[in-house]
Amino acid sequence: MRIRGASGAALLAAGLLLGGCVNIGAGGKPPAQLLNLTTEAVEIFDVPRTAGAGASIVIAVPSAPAAIMSNRVAVQDGPVSIAYVKDAVWVEPPARLFQRLLSETVAAKTGKVVIDPRQFSLAPGIRLTGQIKSFGVDARSGRAVIVYDAIISRDGGKSVEARRFEASEPVAVVEAVPVGVALNTAANRIAEKVAAWIG
Repeated sequence: MRIRGASGAALLAAGLLLGGCVNIGAGGKPPAQLLNLTTEAVEIFDVPRTAGAGASIVIAVPSAPAAIMSNRVAVQDGPVSIAYVKDAVWVEPPARLFQRLLSETVAAKTGKVVIDPRQFSLAPGIRLTGQIKSFGVDARSGRAVIVYDAIISRDGGKSVEARRFEASEPVAVVEAVPVGVALNTAANRIAEKVAAWIG
């Protein structure tokens, strides 16, 4: 069974797949393409944004289990067993890609100033941290699944909220391109919910 209605050209135009002769790891064949996460939110770059003291946002790279921290796409194919999608390789570890997608989406959807975590000394009013519990394929249900436990700290830690975000998308066949498309869609759904929560 193959995924229908999405051509390779359309996927490339969306920026989901990065072609190239990149060798991941020593001694292995380079992958034909690399998977990436891209935001569906449209940000207006020529509009200046300002943030008063303590009004900016920092979104940290989420923590994740070792199986998710690699550049491979995990497949849960049993209650205690994990495999990886053949020839599916992320351009960066998915936790970093997800953090970047969250930052871009929150900035576009809220209009707020989102600063890089490396500029934490700017004293943000909101800090979003969290943990990715799942970021891959559940072979038993045939779906790409993302589970993100988020924590928001506001007003310099005076207020703390926690919330779980989940999204899943059907996967017609467990191969690099359809799995990448499904995970990108699920990641965007979560990012939009996070932006509304922060809003």
